[in-house]
Amino acid sequence: MADTNEPVKPQEEGEKAGPSKNELKKRAKEAEKAKKAAEKAARQEEQAKSKAETEVDFAAQYYGKLPLHQSQSRPGRARTQIAALSAENDGQRVLIRARIQTSRAQGSKMVFLNLRQRTDTVQALLTVTPEKVSKQMVKWAASLADESIVLVEGSVKKSPEIIKSATVGDVEIHIDQLFLISAIEGRLPFSLEDASRPENAGETAETQFNKVLLETRLNNRIVDLRTTTNQAVFRLQHGIGDLFREYLNKNGFIEIHSPKLQGAATESGASVFKVSYFKGTAFLAQSPQLAKQMAIAADFERVYEIGPVFRAEDSNTHRHMTEFIGLDLEMVIEEHYHEVRELLDGMLLSIFRGLKEKYSKEIEVVGKQFPADEFKWREGPEGTLTLTFKEAVELLVEDGVDREILDDINTENEKRLGRIVKAKYDTDYFIIDKFPMALRPFYTMPDPEDPSLSNSYDFFMRGEEILSGAQRIHDPTFLAEQMRGKGVDPESMSGYLDGFRMGCPPHGGGGIGLERVLMLFLKLNNIRRASLFPRDPKRLEP
Repeated sequence: MADTNEPVKPQEEGEKAGPSKNELKKRAKEAEKAKKAAEKAARQEEQAKSKAETEVDFAAQYYGKLPLHQSQSRPGRARTQIAALSAENDGQRVLIRARIQTSRAQGSKMVFLNLRQRTDTVQALLTVTPEKVSKQMVKWAASLADESIVLVEGSVKKSPEIIKSATVGDVEIHIDQLFLISAIEGRLPFSLEDASRPENAGETAETQFNKVLLETRLNNRIVDLRTTTNQAVFRLQHGIGDLFREYLNKNGFIEIHSPKLQGAATESGASVFKVSYFKGTAFLAQSPQLAKQMAIAADFERVYEIGPVFRAEDSNTHRHMTEFIGLDLEMVIEEHYHEVRELLDGMLLSIFRGLKEKYSKEIEVVGKQFPADEFKWREGPEGTLTLTFKEAVELLVEDGVDREILDDINTENEKRLGRIVKAKYDTDYFIIDKFPMALRPFYTMPDPEDPSLSNSYDFFMRGEEILSGAQRIHDPTFLAEQMRGKGVDPESMSGYLDGFRMGCPPHGGGGIGLERVLMLFLKLNNIRRASLFPRDPKRLEP
């Protein structure tokens, strides 16, 4: 047995001393503290889990993603249009399908949604309420991406003050049911807020805006078309076509539909698209010109057409496209070709008036993003300003343009003439008559007194041409002669000439570019903004 009284050996050099009593006590306390913290965390986790399992979301039936719409049922519930809402609807229940334009959460119990249908928006509010709107519902609503399509139900409440962020500003919707119809996958290429900023929106050191370029817009046209500006632009485009039809229908015209595949170029071979056609070649119509004239020869008397026009011109300008919509008409002349010119003038004036009267809301919406002076035209007994080509040239010469370069009025001088006319006559709309014969197509009737001039006219808006027209040659012998003079073989268009060989009355007409009228009326500055899906030498998609 060891001797318990044996003296402790002195610590040898190099040996480490064990932890002190104080150190051991400190370690024990820290271990105990850590143990208690772990136990507390475990208890809290267990409690939270238990609470989550036992807590029922009382609003679960009032929100969430709807099943895929496969027309499963048809309950016949009436839907409300945002545009129809007003303070008179205060207290009414509504069911609305709309896009979420923007959303803004206020803490965990409230979220504001800006709902949009076409050009109309309204503010909606979702706030926690007993038995109807839960915190989970508010949190889910705040997570929905902008541009999601939702179905909302709630009550209309009159707003104590105008809500400036919405087009319908005197009410808001207090939501108690919210369902997702269609979600957004991925990120939008740009926000609609950025895409809707005024073109002249200035930036400061405090405000930096994301400018959405036209190329980016056109590459993502579906999103771009959702802006309230574009919704308004294309309602106005619809309006122009509708007013065109309305005026001509009242004046004894009928609408025709001509083929866009042609066996020969209709105006000039240099600007025609060739397409393969079985074992041969066909051409896309540059206008319905020949078909309109043949309809006149077939005794239709007065015809019009709204349809696509194709021009194979490599023009990358603000006002040219390779495909656009033509508004064309042709009519019999009784005494003088000015009958046609005057009808065209009356038709355009009717369109201008109709747009101002019926689409003032849309014009105002567009004006917020594209500020412009209101389009002006002359009314009253003096009527539309009409100049001869010679008079237009004199105005330009008086303004300092060299007469030697004015055999034709190019785009730059057209705009200059527009500024001169606006300053002198206070109008954005005018007509030039009696163009030189050298500038017109082979089917244009020459002036009876000066064969170097023609019975033709162009119409202008803000200094840019929007309509070209004339009296046509209806005599087959004279027409064949003029064709040869323009380098067109009459035999290549024998079917066209045959219509005149069988007798055709004197007639005339004109063709209008729909997108150009829209662009210039609103001063959009680029024709692509007036085309749903524009086509130019560099763009075939989307």
